[in-house]
Parts: sequence; C-alpha cells; structure tokens
Amino acid sequence: MNTARFREKYGPWAVVTGASDGIGRDFARRLAEAGVHVVLVARRAERLEALAAELSKSHGVSTRVVPMDLSGPGAAEALVSATSDLEVGLLVAAAGFGTSGPFLAADVSRELEMVHINCSVVTELSHRFGRRLADRGRGGLVLMSSLLAFQGVPRAATYAATKAYVQTLAEALHLELAPLGVDVVACAPGPVKTGFESRADMQMGMGLPASSVGAATLAALGRRTTVRPGWLSKVLELSLASTFSRWLRVRIMAKVMQGMTSHQGA
Repeated sequence: MNTARFREKYGPWAVVTGASDGIGRDFARRLAEAGVHVVLVARRAERLEALAAELSKSHGVSTRVVPMDLSGPGAAEALVSATSDLEVGLLVAAAGFGTSGPFLAADVSRELEMVHINCSVVTELSHRFGRRLADRGRGGLVLMSSLLAFQGVPRAATYAATKAYVQTLAEALHLELAPLGVDVVACAPGPVKTGFESRADMQMGMGLPASSVGAATLAALGRRTTVRPGWLSKVLELSLASTFSRWLRVRIMAKVMQGMTSHQGA
C-alpha cells in the first residue's frame, strides 16, 4: 500500500467503531501505521485510552477517544457531532456482535438489538459519513460483512441475515458512491479468533487472528467490492460457492454451526 497516496485519499482522520478489541483494534493499528489519525469508538473507555496511548507512542499520530454505546438513541448522530471539527476521510464500521443457537430459543430482544447494531446503525453511519465524504470529494467506507452473508445459516439465522444486509448495502454503495469519489468495500472474513465467538456462544476449532483482516481490507479499498481476508476465508468461500448450490450451502452451514454450537445442547 502506498501510504502517502492512502493518507491523501482517506486521511487525515479515520473513524473506527468497535476499536477496543478484535478486528476494530487491528484496523486502528493499521491506519496508524499508515500515518492516519484515528478516532477510536467503543463502549470501554479504558481500553480505548490504552490503545490511543499505544498508537500515539508507536506511530506519532493523533487520536480521539469517543466512549459510546452505539445501540443508544441518537448515538450515530452524536458520533458525527463529536467528529465535526475533524477532516474525516474514512469510516471503518467494525462494531457489531453475533448470536448463535436455535432461533426459537433465542432472546428476541437480543436478536433485535443485533439487527439494530449490525444493520440500522451501520446504515445511519454510512449515510451520515458518506455525505461528508461526498461533499469532500474523496474518502472511503469499510463495512463488515462475513462469510456467512452469502447463504442462510441455521443456528445463526439472524446474524447471517444481518451480514447479508451489510454485504448487499456495500455492493450497492460501491457503485453508487464511486462517481462522488467515495470508495466502499465489504470485508467478509471467515472464522477469526476475537472476542466475537465468546459473546456469540460459539466454539471455533479453527480461526485466523484478527491481524489478518485490517491490512488486506485497506489494501483492497478502492480496488475491489468485496475482500475475503486470510487464506481460510478464501478457501471456504471458493469451495462453497464453486462446488455447491445455495440450497446445499445452507445445509452444509447447518452442519458446521451444529458442531460450533453443540455445547449448547439441543
């Protein structure tokens, strides 16, 4: 990646949601390595402060910590307001969570919270920051899809549906915003070892580190519609998409999820 060109197009500031751990933290580190100043957004202020100190010390960039629960009313608007004095060139919408298990056994309020965070908040942030980037004439949006976005996934039905929404949103915005100078990429990783699996109550026997995601995605921004970072994501998607119909992929994913949630019981 040409860091000078990247800073010119997507700097001087980037906003990263979900920055306190996992994939969001990796994005923040990669952006700081490229010399982009970073707004760090998540619920846990102490983790954000520690990351901000690390990035400033290691890379000499400026940071702004915005402790915020994006599920709250008016949160997206408040985040835009909290960054109104900055020239933001990039939004990385990495905040989100998943659930797993039988759909009818799920806590419906938690499922709806997931739909809100993974879909509604991403839509609002994309719209609000997208308008700022379009007015500026350049910039980018990174939206978090998933390997699960490309077919229904029993025992992760709602989560997969939210990622299908994000995937199709990103595909549309990739074309719609390009004439305005705004690049959009969907990041669709496979299994990644973060705090995600614990919150989703899943057991992953195999997964890539979060550090496999950020660099590949930022390198693809402006070049591709969808990026599948890491060898595991590419192998899984290629084998599923090229070999099996969508009908059969749903059944294969049902078997996979059965194994990853077998500890939950029937």
